[in-house]
Amino acid sequence: MTQPSLSNRQKLTRLLLVAAVPLALILLFLWAGGWLTPQRLSADKMIVALEQTGGKHPGYRRNHAKGICILGDFIANGQASSLSRAALFAPGSTPVTGRLAIAGGNPAAPDYAVPVRSMALLFQQANGEQWRTGMNAIPFFPVATVQGFYDQQEASRPDPATGKPNPASMQALVHKHPEIAHFIRWVKQAVPASSWSSERYNSLNAFLFDDASHHQHLVRWSMVPHTPRQPMTTTEQGDNDFLQKDLQQRLATGPLKWDLIITLAGAGDAGNDASRAWPADRQTVNAGTLVINRAVPQREGKCNDINYDPLILPDGIAASDDPLLNARSAAYAKSYNLRTREQSGHSL
Repeated sequence: MTQPSLSNRQKLTRLLLVAAVPLALILLFLWAGGWLTPQRLSADKMIVALEQTGGKHPGYRRNHAKGICILGDFIANGQASSLSRAALFAPGSTPVTGRLAIAGGNPAAPDYAVPVRSMALLFQQANGEQWRTGMNAIPFFPVATVQGFYDQQEASRPDPATGKPNPASMQALVHKHPEIAHFIRWVKQAVPASSWSSERYNSLNAFLFDDASHHQHLVRWSMVPHTPRQPMTTTEQGDNDFLQKDLQQRLATGPLKWDLIITLAGAGDAGNDASRAWPADRQTVNAGTLVINRAVPQREGKCNDINYDPLILPDGIAASDDPLLNARSAAYAKSYNLRTREQSGHSL
């Protein structure tokens, strides 16, 4: 049977629909880059703010630029399987590629001058899925919002006259984002540890664990060290690279271990405010042990080519409504694209 021919109006409608798809994609791309909404906080603006604070260092991450690759396994004990159906929580071993670092965009910064350290991990499940997480050795995030983080970077920009942040800008930051005052008080009294291996690294952001019955549990997690914590010594305060030296020395005598501790939210605990610590009496579950047995300089290690995007999650783990998560993901992607392009023409 001969199909009836399309009318001119139908043909025009089909052409418009076909054309609308690439147009929508182009508009989405422009919106994501901030071109259509120049006042919106785009990933580009966040990267520029980070560069203004830490300086431009082609080929390196825009934050946590100085670090070292670590390799090992996560040995799950099965206790977290009731909270999440993610395969890595079933009893067994999952290979891990990670990175230990210090905060800031300067890859030559002295270890003793930076109070915030970090651990990033990629868990490679046997089914091909990955869990990527970035954690910091601080009890809570300085601010609650993306705007707050941007304003923090702007206020932290060194004054050309003094090389230090302008006190008036910092005072204005506290007035605009009062939650940061709590973090400033913590920084003033915090004593950095003498080793990456003895730091406790916290997710800060909340996530959702989905169990086998599709029930969701609001959680945060921490890597809690087996290594006893010791404060940084006077000798270490004079060594620009003491953290990396210490790590290699410790690994030469045996593996380093952390327990993955899952904290469940209680009544009234917010999942969308990383600047607020949850009470210490919340229920916790020990999900297993991270065992690190090798460290490699980042220019030679697998971690150099990994974007530790916190939203790359396996089945069984989902993002919460924390606004910082999408911003971190976008900024990580922008930083990754920049540094890999720079590395193709520049050596580390």
